[in-house]
Amino acid sequence: MFGLVPFKNDLMRTDDAIGRLFKAFDEPFFREIAGYSGGGFKVDVKENEKDYELTAELPGLTKEDVSLDYTDGYLTISANKTQSKDEGDEKSGYIRRERSFGSMSRSFYIDNIDKTKATAGFKDGVLTVRLPKMTETQPSRHEIKITD
Repeated sequence: MFGLVPFKNDLMRTDDAIGRLFKAFDEPFFREIAGYSGGGFKVDVKENEKDYELTAELPGLTKEDVSLDYTDGYLTISANKTQSKDEGDEKSGYIRRERSFGSMSRSFYIDNIDKTKATAGFKDGVLTVRLPKMTETQPSRHEIKITD
């Protein structure tokens, strides 16, 4: 059903010169050059007896900024945060800008679900998606609407 692999980065050790060098590339200056915004958003995935539950932290976004798509066994959560015209203006008075704008998405392989009964809610920057399990086969694509 799920193929999650734990993340471990041995290159970030700071007990040797090479580790310190790799650690330096994680500093804000290098992340901004590379366009890296912190790895996207965090998602918890939970399997219950009758369904799967995904909870994603999307602070600063609204439900209109988020879309869900289930195609060929993959659930894709996409978010697009846009910058208002005033915020991008040189005369806006900002000394430093750390909040990021742009698109991000995460995909999860989850098969054997009843996508017609899938639900999603969005409250206080937290998206919760419930994907009921099933045994019958159905078409491979279905858009999930966000409520709440």
